[in-house]
Amino acid sequence: MILVTGGAGYIGSHYVLYESARGSEVVILDNLVYGHREAASGVPLIEGDIGDRALLDRIFRDYPIDAVVHFAAYAYVGESVTDPSKYYQNNVAATLNLLDAMRDHGVLRFIFSSSCATYGNPQYVPLDEKHPQNPINPYGESKFICEKMLAAYDHAYGMRFASLRYFNAAGADPEGRIGESHDPETHLIPLVLQTAQGRREAISIFGTDYDTPDGTCIRDYIHILDLAQAHALALDRLRDGQPSGFYNLGTEHGYSVREVIRLCEEVTGLPIRAVEGPRRPGDPPRLVASAAKAKAELGWQPRYPDLRETIRTAWNWEQNRRF
Repeated sequence: MILVTGGAGYIGSHYVLYESARGSEVVILDNLVYGHREAASGVPLIEGDIGDRALLDRIFRDYPIDAVVHFAAYAYVGESVTDPSKYYQNNVAATLNLLDAMRDHGVLRFIFSSSCATYGNPQYVPLDEKHPQNPINPYGESKFICEKMLAAYDHAYGMRFASLRYFNAAGADPEGRIGESHDPETHLIPLVLQTAQGRREAISIFGTDYDTPDGTCIRDYIHILDLAQAHALALDRLRDGQPSGFYNLGTEHGYSVREVIRLCEEVTGLPIRAVEGPRRPGDPPRLVASAAKAKAELGWQPRYPDLRETIRTAWNWEQNRRF
């Protein structure tokens, strides 16, 4: 059985849906600060916090858990700068509490939701796993610290792990059962689609003078179910007795902000008003993954390499969202 922390959130809920469809037994632990009870998809949901050691002990006693897939983290980069205590307390200290509970109960397989934010400003693109890690905000730093903890726990206690460094998660369940629902929403694609719906007046373009073909930032957008598949494959690898590893997850293709807006207009058939503004501090011109290692070692192959298809699933969700 798999314990999925943060399994009622955006990425976690899609992983739970994917894993459940494979016939796996799953239990969710989520404090519902950002998660949605409706996203649990009929899977047992325990409302609580990974910082609660007594609760963790009870869960590990009551359920035959052999692996943990860990999504329970705060992930607003700007907020991490203004309130770093919140990020180090939840993303680092509470994760340490979870790892200790796992160790003490003999649960020694861990899949970690990491981020390309651990790399900081890219020295080259596409970014591979050998790229130096120099995070430039507390959010990225919190993920980097956790990766260091995992390597130490592997060495000392035999806790094997896979750390998956995503680029930009996007899209929704193609059947429209669950999707992206953040408050506040900061991701580009849902913001653009909500502008198309008239729920927002305009989409802001932050910076038009980058050294890119159209002057706007370029990012690598990966469909949420491709992320889910990678987590499942990573867990299969650990259960097969393979060693720990770090993996980038992306499509290896970048799209600029203007290209995303144009593709959203194409998918929706609606005009989308954009407002140009100055750069945001800390936004690199390009962030594009090399996912060669994940493809070679995990057997991972993205099923949604075309951003239009990813946007179509997100648009279907925005038009018929349940929460």
